[in-house]
Amino acid sequence: MTLLAAPRTAGGELGTVEPLERAADALRWSRFLPSTAAEGPGLRSALWVQGCSVRCPGCFNPQLWAERGGLIGNPAELAESFVADALGAGVEGITLLGGEPFDQAAALATIAEAFRAAGLTVMTFTGYPLDRLTAWAASRPDISRLLAATDLLIDGPYLRDQPDPVRPWLGSTNQGIRALTPAYADDVAAIERDGGLDRLEIRIRPDGRIDVNGWADAAALEDLLHDLGPRQDRPVMKARRA
Repeated sequence: MTLLAAPRTAGGELGTVEPLERAADALRWSRFLPSTAAEGPGLRSALWVQGCSVRCPGCFNPQLWAERGGLIGNPAELAESFVADALGAGVEGITLLGGEPFDQAAALATIAEAFRAAGLTVMTFTGYPLDRLTAWAASRPDISRLLAATDLLIDGPYLRDQPDPVRPWLGSTNQGIRALTPAYADDVAAIERDGGLDRLEIRIRPDGRIDVNGWADAAALEDLLHDLGPRQDRPVMKARRA
């Protein structure tokens, strides 16, 4: 396992309280993209879940904190559909974000395991530090399963007073990029050596609504989206998407 992280400093109690164990037969989710180049290495599918108990101040997606709203589906049925869409799009894997994936670890483990069974990789964002997840996994099969099915983990709470302008995909210097399997060990090593660039994707719907995914600071977003129409989110600064 290759680890890339700065020392954890401030952050209070964010991400230190063990999440509740939730049912394995239902997943509350918000959005699925069959193909994106802005949510991790290579071309990937991306799944945003609904609900987050970490709730980092300055989060990019505070609308995904509530444990209500979104869509509810059977994880096995969703996995079959998502994998088919991913294979059709020619992606190399899926990225799980939100919201907080480990708040629905059992349901998302089913999704992740289905992608791995199809020969695809799994990247997971979480506001919980890896050392906490590892400790909880000893008595929590749901957390253990999701960790085992994850190739690349972005872990730790987003701290808006510690922005990270060097590494891609995350928002603050306390967060880690963890290659939990060999699949992305070389990518992690390259980021450690050379840093990396963030990407931003903007989709304009026929009704004028604008969807944004990926990474940018507030000034860049305002310049890009000025006078383009109503936006679906208003991030205040670059922030981790877990």
